[in-house]
Amino acid sequence: MLSLENLTHTIDQALNRSFGPTTVLLVEMAMLSLFAIALFAVLGLVLVFMERKVSAYMQIRLGPNRVGYKGLAQTAADTLKLVIKEGLTPDSADKFLFNLAPFVVMIVAMLLLAPIAFAKGCQMWDMNIGVLYITAVSSVSVIGILMAGWASNNKYSLIGAMRSGAQIVSYELSAGLSIISMIVLTGSLQLSTIITSQQDGWWIFKGHIPAVISFVIFMIAVTAETNRAPFDMAEAESELTAGFHTEYSGMRFAFFFLAEYVNIFVVCAIAATIYFGGWMPFHIGHWEAFNHIMDFIPSVVWFTGKTFALIFLIMWFRWTFPRLRVDQLLNLEWKYLLPIGMFNLLLTTAIAILGWYF
Repeated sequence: MLSLENLTHTIDQALNRSFGPTTVLLVEMAMLSLFAIALFAVLGLVLVFMERKVSAYMQIRLGPNRVGYKGLAQTAADTLKLVIKEGLTPDSADKFLFNLAPFVVMIVAMLLLAPIAFAKGCQMWDMNIGVLYITAVSSVSVIGILMAGWASNNKYSLIGAMRSGAQIVSYELSAGLSIISMIVLTGSLQLSTIITSQQDGWWIFKGHIPAVISFVIFMIAVTAETNRAPFDMAEAESELTAGFHTEYSGMRFAFFFLAEYVNIFVVCAIAATIYFGGWMPFHIGHWEAFNHIMDFIPSVVWFTGKTFALIFLIMWFRWTFPRLRVDQLLNLEWKYLLPIGMFNLLLTTAIAILGWYF
């Protein structure tokens, strides 16, 4: 049976012979760029609608239900509103940095989509340091946030940006330790290798209790990194209006808004890849009949289902827990999550050395 990888390789060879490798490379880069832009827009629309429906369900109300079929066109209508809305720039703002900041945040979110394996053989860039690439590039987004807060020349925007910077830098440590714990088990930074290492079982199961602890710490840390409630101190409406993007309107505000949801998708995709096998189906030991049935489900369905289940979990956090104070937020990281993560890394290393995982 011709696989997606073999088909892609065959098409590449035929195009190289016909048009030359340079032309083919440029066309491939252009197609991947268009795919990333389209995915960015679609994810924003889908996740905004999902957020509204999830919050409505948890608050026992209907949510969007008028525009389009059962409210399906509500996010499209909101997007159109933001497109035609005037983008204002404060007179006292640093206009160059003010206009650059949303593009920095948006570009970082799009770059993070590159190494993610959406299905078997469906990956824009399968680099051998995929995990390192994601952790390094995701750190750049804080520059765009600080840039937006400082360039706005608004004290509330600056306070929100400084809070966000302290929060992201702090919780990156726990998120990084959680990822390192799983890299110790997999022995690779390449996402495709991490996925194939879970053919005989997902790491959340065969990594024992340290894998579960690592997953819990990772989900808490990335929730804080994406400025989501209960860690949304950077956008505390009761104190800072809208935080670092208070002065933004129109499409520049939409870029911040969309980047947040794409970042949520990225961190949940990473969690699904590292802990739940990515596109790898669920198998149980020697239950051949059950395993064959699981193999019939397309890999893209497995990946999408796992990722959106984790997105639902993060949305559940938002509509369940109250916002933390700044001191509580930092105490949680430095006094609890970071020490637990460091000890958990030692446990995971011991499991890897002794070969105790399933």
